[in-house]
Amino acid sequence: MATHKRVPKRATVYFDPSLHKALRLKAAETEQSLSELVNAAVRHSLVEDGEDLGAFEERANEPNLAFADALKDLKRRGKL
Repeated sequence: MATHKRVPKRATVYFDPSLHKALRLKAAETEQSLSELVNAAVRHSLVEDGEDLGAFEERANEPNLAFADALKDLKRRGKL
């Protein structure tokens, strides 16, 4: 079975100057590259998205509660 080396892909990303400065400082402090930091952040975001989608699927059959009804219930219970 052949194994393939995973070659990183190059992309151009434009950061807000203040975010770029913060990333550079964090990279220097943590001895990581900007690419490592960005890859970790994107990976974390995708994991969270997957968890959210799983939660949506689990709750797909739950009844919907109208916003107005939710407000009425909060008022009735003295929460608003």
